[in-house]
Amino acid sequence: MPNAEKKDATVSRGCDSPRLGFPRASRLLDRAEYQQVYREGRRRAGREFTVFLRPNGLAHSRFGWSVKKALGSAVRRNRIRRRLREIVRLHRQEIAPGWDIVIHPRSAVATAAFLPLTEELLRLLPQATPPRTRSDSSSN
Repeated sequence: MPNAEKKDATVSRGCDSPRLGFPRASRLLDRAEYQQVYREGRRRAGREFTVFLRPNGLAHSRFGWSVKKALGSAVRRNRIRRRLREIVRLHRQEIAPGWDIVIHPRSAVATAAFLPLTEELLRLLPQATPPRTRSDSSSN
């Protein structure tokens, strides 16, 4: 009986906020998809990241990352991946739809403070423009 109660509690969250998951449809999965971004996309570089961007013609953006072995042990590389995934998961609504994005982190990403990393990565990514409200258009 406790399992049934637990299952019901997770199904009906009763919140209206957007889902913050990271579904499979939002990920680059194949090597060919990564190669297409590298070949046809453009590149933006910052202090902690290099980002490759390519329009994908879809209604949502897809993300991938490439964490080289030179960045450290498997534990360190997995920590970097978890941090990137969390930044993208939390800020997906702020990123413009319709892009394939590959992120190459530098080694400091594993130990740097989370907020500056988030700000830098969001600065490098295409931003979704907020919808204009009626008050925005009447102030012109």
